[in-house]
Amino acid sequence: MTQPNRATASIGIESPLSERLRALAVLFLKLGAISFGGPAAAIGLMQDEVVDKRQWVTQQQYLDMLGLTNLIPGPNSTEMAINVGFARAGWAGLVVAGASFILPAALITAAVAWAYVRFGTMPLAESLLAGVKPAVIAVIAIAVWRLGKTAVHDVWLGLLGVAAFAMFLAKLSPLLILAGGSLAGMVAKRARVLQHGGPSDRTSLSAGLILSKKSFLLPGLLGGLLPGAMLAAANGPITNRVPLARLGWFFLKVGAVLYGGGYVLFAFVEQGLVRDHHWLTQQQVLDAIAIGQFTPGPVLSTATFIGYLLGGGWGAGVAIFLPSFLYVAALGPILPRLRRSAWVAAFLDSVNVCAVALMAGVTVKLAGDALRGWPMWVIALSALAVLWKWKINPAWVVLSGGLAGLALAAVR
Repeated sequence: MTQPNRATASIGIESPLSERLRALAVLFLKLGAISFGGPAAAIGLMQDEVVDKRQWVTQQQYLDMLGLTNLIPGPNSTEMAINVGFARAGWAGLVVAGASFILPAALITAAVAWAYVRFGTMPLAESLLAGVKPAVIAVIAIAVWRLGKTAVHDVWLGLLGVAAFAMFLAKLSPLLILAGGSLAGMVAKRARVLQHGGPSDRTSLSAGLILSKKSFLLPGLLGGLLPGAMLAAANGPITNRVPLARLGWFFLKVGAVLYGGGYVLFAFVEQGLVRDHHWLTQQQVLDAIAIGQFTPGPVLSTATFIGYLLGGGWGAGVAIFLPSFLYVAALGPILPRLRRSAWVAAFLDSVNVCAVALMAGVTVKLAGDALRGWPMWVIALSALAVLWKWKINPAWVVLSGGLAGLALAAVR
């Protein structure tokens, strides 16, 4: 194991709280500013800093934290930062580490949003974005493929994914798809248990739900999907100015049920803000995804860009990340028992497959706007080939697409 840096290793757990909080803030501000390449890259950088260099947590603790992030909705890299902060400095550390990791991406995205609003209609910006968007479609397509290979364990999950994909194309609410998929997974698990005459492992349904004095939290995760889904289904299209409270409420609901990583956000945005409310256009959603690809930090910072366009950037950004802080604070103490439950595993398997299906559905829809004309198809297929063959940072692929767009505009 790499020897810890003396300056940072000297800040032990017995050090004053203010010193530990300062160290957390400095580290996660840095990581938030350099974490290009998605959650996997950010989590790898984080491990190097907090496990190998500083030895703030052990390798096993870090793996347990990573397990927790896969049990709850929200962005994995942000939730890892929140977990490390809690382990290092309690509740204050939880807030400081999470906020510090989010802040650089939010500020950078807000600056890009300002430039987009100010210069987005200029020919140079239009040419740049015209090349960026096909590259983004390739980035998301590769992410869908890789996540799908991990998520689909058996034929049942494959069929569930196909059904979820078809329901999204049929314009069913993403919240309803996630809620229905998770319930279907639990029911299918129960049917398999009854078919074999008993529990499939040592953890029964009651043991999976009655975990501790805080056992209401697990069914709360599932139950929280249902009222949100019903509310989303009841909301009709509106065309008024977007109030901050309404925009914040939309992103709060999304943050509370967002399985599958930041890319699934765009399924909710395409359904809720484009088709239902008509607050954004397909073109603006593509622009938001593009900007999320070449800015550092969590992809969900794209909510800041969308919020800026609609008049409430800070409200949107805060609302979408808030559930992650609450989930980590609530579920961290009961993590070991949660991970042993076959029923929780069935819930997660099902909802994750549905999340990948939503990503696939929104990719198909957005491709219709991005791939107009053979030059855009060439950019998309070239980006797809590069990402398929080499493990390259997607930000470079997106940047290359933008340069290709500029070059095409120059020769026309």
